[in-house]
Amino acid sequence: MTAKPSSRAERGIWAGGSPEGILAIAALPLLLLAAAAAAAPAPDADGPLAPRLTAALGSAPALGVHVVELDSGETVYAWAADEPRILASNTKLLTTAAVLDALGPGYLFETRLLLRGTVADGVLRGDLGVVGGGDPQISGRTFEGDPYGVFRRWAAALRERGVARVEGDLLLDHGLFDGLAVHPDWPRDQLTRWYEAPVDGLSFSDNCVLVRVWPGTLGGPPRVELVPPAPLLAIANTARTTPSARGQFVHIDRQGGVIEVGGRIWYGSGPVETWVTVPDPVAWFGAGLRDALSREGVELRGQLVPVERLPGPLWERVAVHRSDLVEAIRVTNKRSQNFYAESLLKLLAAERCGEGSWQAGIKAVAEWLASIGVPRGGFVMSDGSGMSRENRFTPRQLTTVLRHMFFHPAGTEFVQSLAYGGEDNGSWKKRLADPPYAGNVYAKTGTLDGVSTLSGYAKAVSGKVYAFSILCNQARSAADARQAQDRIVMALVDNG
Repeated sequence: MTAKPSSRAERGIWAGGSPEGILAIAALPLLLLAAAAAAAPAPDADGPLAPRLTAALGSAPALGVHVVELDSGETVYAWAADEPRILASNTKLLTTAAVLDALGPGYLFETRLLLRGTVADGVLRGDLGVVGGGDPQISGRTFEGDPYGVFRRWAAALRERGVARVEGDLLLDHGLFDGLAVHPDWPRDQLTRWYEAPVDGLSFSDNCVLVRVWPGTLGGPPRVELVPPAPLLAIANTARTTPSARGQFVHIDRQGGVIEVGGRIWYGSGPVETWVTVPDPVAWFGAGLRDALSREGVELRGQLVPVERLPGPLWERVAVHRSDLVEAIRVTNKRSQNFYAESLLKLLAAERCGEGSWQAGIKAVAEWLASIGVPRGGFVMSDGSGMSRENRFTPRQLTTVLRHMFFHPAGTEFVQSLAYGGEDNGSWKKRLADPPYAGNVYAKTGTLDGVSTLSGYAKAVSGKVYAFSILCNQARSAADARQAQDRIVMALVDNG
């Protein structure tokens, strides 16, 4: 069923009637938004949708729910809507909204390659320097799987200047962010997992290495491959190749700078692989750049030297890598990439507060929230991704952000960063994937132990568009919480 567009919200994001039709959002002036908010009716959970949504809650009393109709700003349903709850990855909605508002969709990250000294007979008698811009996207994700994509371009730029050998050092300026790479709230027993990757002003390949284990000869050790192949980490391999698939178990972990591989792998198996964090992002960046330059015919003879700021004024620009903020926000929300979210929070801190720290980033987000009607003191924010269990907001605060961003000048970019029902993106491929839900629900999930959250937008068959936030803490099971979330969203689409 497709209703004729009749409302401001409907004419905006769902003008095309399909996922591909999420195009222009009407950019309402802030004064108009403020007037609409002031004229909105008092919160009311007794409207025609209330019985259906209460029934959709089922036996999930741990839920907090708030639903607002976007055009009017009217609360159409509230259930424990003002109780602060752990957000999990719904925290990313706050981070990406604040960054997009502050920097705009045209913002570009810049990472610069510089040199100083003289070039003669293919030799640079001097140093190379790299100035980090906090870009989380220097990886194979944007180069068809080639993690050295950026570095190969830099090697070509050096060769164009006649450089085949560098006698000096590689100075790595990572001072845009502070020196705290791992958040103090994150679980210490999971620091080698990809979702707790460290954050720095210079980062490479998500600050992770892919460990790929292939079967070897029967009874012998398997073959271990690292991607990217930067020679920074050692490998301790005690695993064995076995003649039977029964009992296959491959253990992959990291202790300090050593990748540990143990267990058993069947000789007929395909590869077993896991992403593992690196202990030092700046050293990882430098090792990757050195290795890529070598493979492309540029030898670096000096040392890798991390610095807070490049010394001296005599640097010449060789190349600049730029990447798109909007694409970083899309990866953050669609892929729920913690490393991207924390990089964005520290970028916001550096740009707005002159200090690339978690503390400054949270201050910047809080100031923005206050400006759109979410006063300080009613929430707790600890990190940018939601890995910290200290992040606590109410469902009503989430829908305030969602409504503001829907009508924001960069609202199209924000909403398109969310996964939608039926999208070929992990769990969303089958979630809310049947008509009329496919393409009519755009939302961000969040999951921690005992926590399941879902917040976003839903277009009803009537044409009305809603922002919703469904926060479940102390869930008996993630499956039960998710089913309750889906029932509520389906009720909105069916009966709105």
